[in-house]
Amino acid sequence: MSSSPPGERHTGPGASSLAGSTTTTTPTTSTTSLMGTTSTTTSLVGSLQQLVGHVRLENLAAGLSGGVVSTLVLHPLDLVKVRFAVNDGLDLRPKYNGVLHCMRSVWRQEGLRGLYQGVTPNIWGAGASWGLYFFFYNAIKAYTREGRQTELSATEHLVSAAEAGILTLTITNPIWVTKTRLILQYNSDQTGKQYKGMLDALGKIYRQEGVRGLYRGYVPGLFGTSHGALQFMAYEELKRDYTKYKNMAPEQKLNPLEYITMAALSKIFAVVTTYPYQVVRARLQDQHNTYAGVVDVIRRTWRNEGALGFYKGMVPNVIRVTPACCITFVVYENVSRLLLGQTK
Repeated sequence: MSSSPPGERHTGPGASSLAGSTTTTTPTTSTTSLMGTTSTTTSLVGSLQQLVGHVRLENLAAGLSGGVVSTLVLHPLDLVKVRFAVNDGLDLRPKYNGVLHCMRSVWRQEGLRGLYQGVTPNIWGAGASWGLYFFFYNAIKAYTREGRQTELSATEHLVSAAEAGILTLTITNPIWVTKTRLILQYNSDQTGKQYKGMLDALGKIYRQEGVRGLYRGYVPGLFGTSHGALQFMAYEELKRDYTKYKNMAPEQKLNPLEYITMAALSKIFAVVTTYPYQVVRARLQDQHNTYAGVVDVIRRTWRNEGALGFYKGMVPNVIRVTPACCITFVVYENVSRLLLGQTK
């Protein structure tokens, strides 16, 4: 018997000398294998078509709206968070005593424009990320639940959110690199500001560092998908348990305060659990220091700053992301209700 994989065609001199039953068996095996391959391909295509069938542009628009609004309101706190996160003692970095001192210092040196440094990629990134996240998350969730009468379990919510996070990160990572670079252009830089704006930063990073430069921080970002996954799992579970407690009908909507409370609790839970990855990611994307990779960042941060080094910037981050998440979820729930209501 041949040792070739099933369905592999025999060619060359040896193939023409095969006689009798061998000659008739090979096409049968090949046909069987091809039928199996075709069946698998058809099944995969069918699954993708089912998934696409659950895609709603209304979810994309609603998530994008929420992300843009929250970013415009709270970008200065994002700037403070990133500057604290990368503060590893380099002389060129400004020294801040706290959140308010940092904001006052930037305001005195560069005015309102300084506090909104990097806001353009942040708006693009937040809008695209929230929009795509809700877009993918709701499609995956609906696909997973298709044909079932029961609600998804906590694990299924977690997996759906993680898959949506990986897809979103893969698309948006270059935008986050440019945001970090623009935020970390200090007024005291000896050579002046390296980037003039988002498009200039994207072009220069690509020319000088290639695709790899645009995907700095991608690996810790993948770990960071656990942040969104934990947040959405907690949010969905809180909503479900609360509606059961209140004996509410499935189609009945919560009020804004209830959405805000659940969004805030789920966000704080996710931030406290996963924050160190944001420090690692920001340091990899920083143009003022060079790290060999994720392990190098972790080793040097631990050696020079201890465990607290991995939580630098968490206070301004919690102050920023909690209201940002609340704004995003309230805008999302109301915009999606409006858009989905109009399309029914």
